[in-house]
Amino acid sequence: MFKIIITLFLFTTLLPTFAQKKSKKKTKSSKQISRIDEFNQHQHLDTTSLFKNIPFRNVGPTVMSGRVTDVEGNPNNPNEFFVAYASSGLWYSNTNGIDFKPLFQNEAAMTIGDIAVDWNGDASTIWVGTGENNSSRSSYAGAGLFKSNDNGVTWVSSGLENTQHISRIILHPTHQDTLWVASIGNLYSKNSERGVYKSTDAGKTWKKTLFISDSTGVIDLIIDPQNPKVLYASTWERTRKAWNFKGSGSESGIYKSKDGGVNWKRITTDKSGFPTSNGVGRIGLTISESNSNLLYAFLDNQEHRKKTTEEKSIRLSKEILLSMPSADFDLLADDDINAFLDKYKFPKQYSATSIKEDIKKNIYTPKSLVEYLGDAGDNLFNTPVKGAEIYRSEDAGKTWVKTHDKPLERVVYSFGYYFGNIRIDPTNDDNLFILGVPFLKSEDAGKTWIDKGAKNVHVDHHALWINPKNSKHYILGNDGGINITYDDGQTYFKANSIPVGQFYSVNVDMEQPYNIYGGMQDNGVWVGSSTTEINREWQNTGKTDFQNIMGGDGMQVGIDYRDNTTIYTGYQFGNYYRINRLTGESKYITPTHNLSQKPLRWNWQSPIHVSVHNSDIIYFGANRFYRSFDKGENFNVISEDLTYNRKQGNVPFSTLTSISESPLSFGLIYTGSDDGRVNISTDVGEHWKDISKGLPKNLWVSRVIASLHEKGKVYVSLNGYRNDDFNHYLYVSDDLGNNWKEIGKGLPKEAINVIKEDPKNKEIIYVGTDQGLYISFNNGIDFSILGSLPNVAIHDLVIHPKANEIIVGTHGRSIYVGKLDEIQKLNTNSLTQELILFDIDAVMHNEKWGMIEGYFEWGKPYEKSIDIPVFTNKENNATIEVLFDDILVKKITIGLSKGINYIPYNLSVDNSSKLDYGNKIGSNFKFPETDNGISYLVDGEYKIKVAIGSSIEEVKLVVNKKETPNSRVKTKKIP
Repeated sequence: MFKIIITLFLFTTLLPTFAQKKSKKKTKSSKQISRIDEFNQHQHLDTTSLFKNIPFRNVGPTVMSGRVTDVEGNPNNPNEFFVAYASSGLWYSNTNGIDFKPLFQNEAAMTIGDIAVDWNGDASTIWVGTGENNSSRSSYAGAGLFKSNDNGVTWVSSGLENTQHISRIILHPTHQDTLWVASIGNLYSKNSERGVYKSTDAGKTWKKTLFISDSTGVIDLIIDPQNPKVLYASTWERTRKAWNFKGSGSESGIYKSKDGGVNWKRITTDKSGFPTSNGVGRIGLTISESNSNLLYAFLDNQEHRKKTTEEKSIRLSKEILLSMPSADFDLLADDDINAFLDKYKFPKQYSATSIKEDIKKNIYTPKSLVEYLGDAGDNLFNTPVKGAEIYRSEDAGKTWVKTHDKPLERVVYSFGYYFGNIRIDPTNDDNLFILGVPFLKSEDAGKTWIDKGAKNVHVDHHALWINPKNSKHYILGNDGGINITYDDGQTYFKANSIPVGQFYSVNVDMEQPYNIYGGMQDNGVWVGSSTTEINREWQNTGKTDFQNIMGGDGMQVGIDYRDNTTIYTGYQFGNYYRINRLTGESKYITPTHNLSQKPLRWNWQSPIHVSVHNSDIIYFGANRFYRSFDKGENFNVISEDLTYNRKQGNVPFSTLTSISESPLSFGLIYTGSDDGRVNISTDVGEHWKDISKGLPKNLWVSRVIASLHEKGKVYVSLNGYRNDDFNHYLYVSDDLGNNWKEIGKGLPKEAINVIKEDPKNKEIIYVGTDQGLYISFNNGIDFSILGSLPNVAIHDLVIHPKANEIIVGTHGRSIYVGKLDEIQKLNTNSLTQELILFDIDAVMHNEKWGMIEGYFEWGKPYEKSIDIPVFTNKENNATIEVLFDDILVKKITIGLSKGINYIPYNLSVDNSSKLDYGNKIGSNFKFPETDNGISYLVDGEYKIKVAIGSSIEEVKLVVNKKETPNSRVKTKKIP
């Protein structure tokens, strides 16, 4: 079980994050940017976009879900509940989780920390606090508090825009206009907009009633169900930087208010029995439904525990080696050295004898043995913190006692900042639940604990709703979505019917139809067909279109296009494999340093690249650049440190984040790093040059992209998210990075994650931000919204060169695929034309059109429809005529919006045209009777005329009984 937990959760929350420093080129801080104002700019680009109608389809996957942050059920109708996701918006079910409806997906933020629902009245009042309450690498900031009075149909902003991360919302049980909101504030920078806020006018105005400091916010807030004047708040001191995360401090503690949250007093003092040291981390709270004196607290205790007898049995420690002179190492017993090597799993090439010889030769020092182990995995899992602790108070918080004698091992490891929720059974005060890596229950007031997970329940738990009328029924939210039980966790239903996956990366192969690959947050690497349709057929067949390749946090994927079977992928911090996806054969390929070298630094999402010139060549980036000529069997390091080697802490930093190889010139390679450095090599990596001059300093290089069309052109996007900087940074160079020009100035101020060129139209570039997908038709001068996707973070894009489709990897709504056929045929000149009519694919005639599908007479008729793609430069009415020779078969009048439109046509024949049309086909022709009463086109060649204003164009439509190659027909202008 432990191995499974490691695989699924490994390093879930330590992402190298970036704190921006002062630079010559000043960047805008989050205080200078209004998220609401920028959202209004986003909406303007959406409504005025020429490309908002471009069709996208969501291909999932749904079988594996995404991170849940809150669940709220209807106590009077437990079939009805809301689920809040970390970056996927709000979803509503009134079918007990069988199906869900998306809500809150087109607002200023889709990331949610907490929700609250007033179930009184005909339509529920819903409050959404934006900004995830966990402090993970992709815990996006929000835009304040939002309210809906119509069960989520419409939303209004209710203030607190600058709180960024709302952790809890508490509604007054009887006064509908009174509520309290807790905020932990900015994730990566100090701010004063954190603490507890109170409103007595339904969110119109707010008063901050509890504030500790600009580094300490409030992570949990509860109300006494017997006395709404009494509230408890837990404060949390935390500081996150690019290179370090400090998740505890003496300002962390528990506060109490006896006057409805107006005044507060700290109740965790040195005499209370609750820890008060610098090791006090995140605290979760819960209170009994029937006994106001009974409270529990779930503490992430970052104090180091005392060494056990087993740990002391190894005489040689890291602390000793760090300060040991080289001359003293030879005096150590070989058994002690070998025991140290065994404990930390050194490669077999190292032994006490070989290391003593190397140190005598001054190849390295005793300290090198400790530095060799300086990786993220060791820091994450082996740091000896006390971890999860449960405390109980029976006197309303005056005194506290730890409930258990034995440590709660492996509940939160050293990353308790990712967890911290605790719940009391509303019907039994001795029954407790804590949510960590495992989901645990105690039936003896916290003395002993049992695992309540299951094989179809993911690890990493964040939300729990317990039915107040049946405590064996509860809804559990975790990194794998929603699980529902009615037998106290003996069995679960997994509600995985919706696409809420958090993708970091996507890629494609060249099969027909092509496959899509992607790495997901905490849910591994997946592959599935591009033709996937979201439905529940897999529950009947037993096989989903998407299949898991490996576990962990899924990262980048490289593909060998020669066989479309050999892939290169892995999990966090550079742990990558070469995998045959059909046979399952895999080999670990990550290169390592030796004891004479400084440890490698691997980014959370380490970049890997399969050469487009020779698929045997693999490029791989740590803080140095690696190259393999034999498909990853052997890697050679061919660079010095390609980062600025900034300050180091407990998170790997100064690492490579992006690798791009020019498809036009073998050997022309670019790299980007998390500390803002961009490099170029023109000789396959043998020599490197820093080309960062002219770019903003100290920002995360989210993408560096060599042009598909011009050898000297290169694009760079930089990201300030890791300093709570939401500005956009996008640059292009036409001379191999010697000079840079800023582009994308008209974009809303949203952090940019990816930029890609169109492979066929060199004027077009695509950009994915933390809020959506954009397109430019003039090389980045102006941008428009592309498609009608939710306002979700776009982490990756890839354009399939053969299928003419764009594949969008979202961090919250899985994968979308969009058509580019019409877009690629436009240019800046054609955008001024009144009417452009595009080619239409040939249609294969089907005798089942209009006939009931299935075996029974009460099924639905099968109805076919095609789209007639039309571009117009202004809003206008269009007339569409379908002609068979000179016979009018169908006439449609429809209003078109400015831009590309897709006019639906169901291939039907107007009743008024049936006689003439039938006679033209043949004197004895009779239209087949259909179950839906509609007559359809027969096979043949048709002309479609479209008229807008003074412009008329026509295109052929071919209806065949057999597929015809090359059946797309060119448009023809009507004189």
